[in-house]
Amino acid sequence: MPHDVALLGTFDTKSAELDALSRYLLAQGLRIFPVDLSLQSQTRVFSGEEKLLRMAAVSEAAARSMQGRPISAVVALGGGTGSEISLEAMRDLPVSLPKFLITTLPFDPRHALAANGTVLIPTLCDLQGMNMALRETFARAAAMVGACVNHPTSEPTSDDLAIGLSLLGVTQKACDEILPRLAAQGLEAMAFHANGFGGAALSRFAKEGRLSGMIDLTVNEIVRMHVKGAHVKMPERFTCAAHLPRLVMPGAINFYDGGPVDTIPEAVLKRPHYRHSSYFTHIKLTPEELEIATNALADDLNKSRAPCDVIIPMGGFSSEDRKGGAIEDEALRALVADILRQRAQRYTVTMIPTHIGDAETAETAVSTLLRHLP
Repeated sequence: MPHDVALLGTFDTKSAELDALSRYLLAQGLRIFPVDLSLQSQTRVFSGEEKLLRMAAVSEAAARSMQGRPISAVVALGGGTGSEISLEAMRDLPVSLPKFLITTLPFDPRHALAANGTVLIPTLCDLQGMNMALRETFARAAAMVGACVNHPTSEPTSDDLAIGLSLLGVTQKACDEILPRLAAQGLEAMAFHANGFGGAALSRFAKEGRLSGMIDLTVNEIVRMHVKGAHVKMPERFTCAAHLPRLVMPGAINFYDGGPVDTIPEAVLKRPHYRHSSYFTHIKLTPEELEIATNALADDLNKSRAPCDVIIPMGGFSSEDRKGGAIEDEALRALVADILRQRAQRYTVTMIPTHIGDAETAETAVSTLLRHLP
């Protein structure tokens, strides 16, 4: 029996392109469930606010139309407006459901893709009539969809649960020490980049029951959310695993990402900082900024409903927060420790003298978490 594939697009403005894509999908033995994202403007030109309201209404209606249907995959086709509506309509679909967006990609997709696992297929040329490039793209896209639908992977089981980890490049050494120790215990890990976007996926996996525990060793996203830095909306980042055994460390809590160094005001560059790459400059927080971030972290950790242990490596919280490092500051580490200890209600606090990347820190972290795992 053919599988249902939802096909999303603005059928009033992209009918030729959607018709062509449909033919390629049908050739894969797929049955199409069309979902029209047209704004129905006819000849009227919406004002900016009117258009945004209409886009929100259309995406909500599209999401409702897909609920409860036996859909094996979702394929969306769009330029700027169509892609934005499609991504919003697909946002709450299961992570495991294959989702594809064929797009001209005229926007930064990180906010939209942070937690929904959509595969982007760029068209390179615009969606303005059929041509050789679009036919080639549609044929390849349909083949990918057909492969996912006709040869599905097995659904995850309780044996597939993983330990969630958070990391950045500046805490990579800590992750490298922790992973083999988890593997030695027969535990699989799923690491998420704590760059203001990866934490959204971590939240999604935790809420969908895909994790059995957490080692949240990199909490820089609390800084991005409450002090400064780029991030996607993720209000449950530090509460999503409240029901799971957790080991938390204040990795990377004492700096914010200022972006490329040539975009940062001279006054800010008077602070201790370093260039992590050509895209990212890490700037040390002031005590006042660090208080805000640490208190916000304590607030979220105090919502724990399962064992939550905080380990504070007083030898340093990241690769450049160490003896001789660019943002080393023992006083800031002590401030974090004082706040977390004073605020502790639903979590415990242990201070250790080592650096976050040391083998001894990893050994303490893993052994602490193991006490609470089945």
